[in-house]
Amino acid sequence: MSTKVIPQLLVLLIFIEYFALAQVKVEPRLVGGACEGCEAILEFNDRWPDAVDTLPDFSKSGQKIKITGTVFRQDGIIPAADVILYIYHTDQTGVYPTTGEEKGWARRHGYLRGWVKTDQNGHYAFYTLKPGEYPNHNEPAHIHLTVMEPDGKYYWLESYHFAGDDLLTDKEINPENPRGGSTGLVTLEKRGDIWVGSRDVVLGKNIPGYF
Repeated sequence: MSTKVIPQLLVLLIFIEYFALAQVKVEPRLVGGACEGCEAILEFNDRWPDAVDTLPDFSKSGQKIKITGTVFRQDGIIPAADVILYIYHTDQTGVYPTTGEEKGWARRHGYLRGWVKTDQNGHYAFYTLKPGEYPNHNEPAHIHLTVMEPDGKYYWLESYHFAGDDLLTDKEINPENPRGGSTGLVTLEKRGDIWVGSRDVVLGKNIPGYF
């Protein structure tokens, strides 16, 4: 066989192997206990997530916020790429708004939801309006969070809450063994016309039945 053909065959074999791996479908698996609605993380459909997402309300009037952070592997040191985060929240009146055309979990979660997938440095960010508290004032304003790892494990984490909210209790400020290693309490700082906060996550930390 010609030595010129060998490199070409190697390239072909590498391409075939890469293509085959790309076709492997990961089986989603809920861990960390029961979670109503966590399977909504699978509903991004043909909208393949990027590292940054902008929720539908961001163009409207209100307190514009940007939440960013880094997701780490179990060691808390190495950034974790290709982790999907699913977020959803109320509008500024404390209601999960719908248009009447929603399907799946959007009928419960509303249309103020989005998906991001961490980049090679584990970074993610999303833009939205700061949500309002529930109309009955029984919970502080919050943004729900579910994560799914590249191997298909998915689970809920404590919601994002906002420092200074009068409705915060010790449960939100100092939760015992917070899932993902962070309380979810975000301090917003104004930068120009937007308020910015951050939250990092450690995969698997304090998640029951993770391994």
